[in-house]
Amino acid sequence: MTTPVCTSASRAAVFPSFSSYVRARGPVLLRTARSLTANPSDAEDLLQTALTKTFVAWERIEDHRALDGYVRRALLNTRTSQWRKRKIDEFACEEIPEPDPVPAPDPAEAQVLRDAMWRAVLRLPARQRAMVVLRYYEDLSEAQTAEVLGVSVGTVKSAVSRALAKLREDPELSVAA
Repeated sequence: MTTPVCTSASRAAVFPSFSSYVRARGPVLLRTARSLTANPSDAEDLLQTALTKTFVAWERIEDHRALDGYVRRALLNTRTSQWRKRKIDEFACEEIPEPDPVPAPDPAEAQVLRDAMWRAVLRLPARQRAMVVLRYYEDLSEAQTAEVLGVSVGTVKSAVSRALAKLREDPELSVAA
């Protein structure tokens, strides 16, 4: 029994394209990748990276008989790079560090603040109160508020500005905050 001799021309005929090479040799190369990693998913990622490098270099590879060797070398180099990087990025520790939990705002305190704000809005003069309610409670734009109230946009801007200044100075809101 004689072993067939693969020449560059015969190998190129067997693998006329990168995709035909991957289809034919993918399972064997995946076994090689699995031997380099503990996790099957990591092996698939490793092979994908090595095949990407091979695809980029496909036109530069003169001897297509050496494709398996090229991909294996890419697998080893990629895995070595991953090991080196992991040494820097990952380390074992006794406890998983957890971020300090951010306390959730107390719903009762939030309601107290909303009630205080509403009482302060009710103490505003009627015109300012209407503009604040339309702008911030009804979420209308300045132009929409001006149209509803039959005033200019400038009037809405100045009245809302004065109303917000009064709200900032309201003693009940400064105590609630």
